[in-house]
Amino acid sequence: MPGNLCQVPQLSSGRISRTKLARWHERCSLSGQTRRNESLGNSPVEREVSRVPLIKNRYGKGRVRVMRIHRDGEWHEISQLNIKAMIEGDFARTYTHADNTRTVSTDTIKNVVNIVARENTGLCAEEFCQVLARKYLDLYPQVTSVAITAHETKWSRLSFGGKPHPHSFVLDSNGKPTVEVSATREGSTLASGVDGFTFMKSTQSGWEDYLKDPYTTLKETDDRICATSMAASWKWSAKPQNYPATNARILATLLEVFGTTYSASVQDSLYRMGEAALDAVPEISEISMACPNMHFIPINLSAFRLDNNNDVFLPTDEPHGQIECTVGRG
Repeated sequence: MPGNLCQVPQLSSGRISRTKLARWHERCSLSGQTRRNESLGNSPVEREVSRVPLIKNRYGKGRVRVMRIHRDGEWHEISQLNIKAMIEGDFARTYTHADNTRTVSTDTIKNVVNIVARENTGLCAEEFCQVLARKYLDLYPQVTSVAITAHETKWSRLSFGGKPHPHSFVLDSNGKPTVEVSATREGSTLASGVDGFTFMKSTQSGWEDYLKDPYTTLKETDDRICATSMAASWKWSAKPQNYPATNARILATLLEVFGTTYSASVQDSLYRMGEAALDAVPEISEISMACPNMHFIPINLSAFRLDNNNDVFLPTDEPHGQIECTVGRG
């Protein structure tokens, strides 16, 4: 019907023209008014077109994997990262008007990761992610903020005869270091951490004096295995002399408190671990830890006329307790 401004435009082939579709969006976006679109092509289907606010949007590229090798003569340093780069800015018309003219392709976002990697082979993960975030802001004036998340695959240098080898490594599968950068044109925030960092102790852990009601079946104990696969992150308030070395010091501090002191609960341990990390590293302002319990349940061997003095256990991780806390400087 020629008189209907909101009729969906089509090509002779029956497909919708992108240019005409954008103009159609313009005609139909009248202060939230609802217009009824007549049949599409030969279809009798009718629909209501209602313009609603686009409240928030962002987009980017995930699982961008890159390995960097930094060569200093025969000595090699390697860094393998899995990166997600997300951008926000003046991209609303891509959603609301089918107008892509200001929108950077996600493939281009991936290409920028690889280019920055080539230009910065020697940076640690924290420094690399900060440079990457700044690159997007410098390249694209329509971008207002950038969020970079990176997970690092750890490769530990091999030693032979007590001597570190210059270019041979072994995969370290206990935990993945993480980096999160949030950057705008006014400034940025940076957090480091670890995901899936797994540790345990076989005693010096208990759970007693807890609330009991008709639904409680768990028995008290002052001697149990305590194990977890921790996700932790810490926010930087100042730049340390060396990010990797300082991260290692934070983890060592957490493990020392966990391993050498009695745990009245996972909550008790986490608070004291966070407190010790803040004392050990003044460059961080807060630390967050999330620890699922990895349970080891004593196996009942009475059917075989055997006792079990906390010697034989069934490992299980579901269902599991989930303990989380954040400790800061106040």
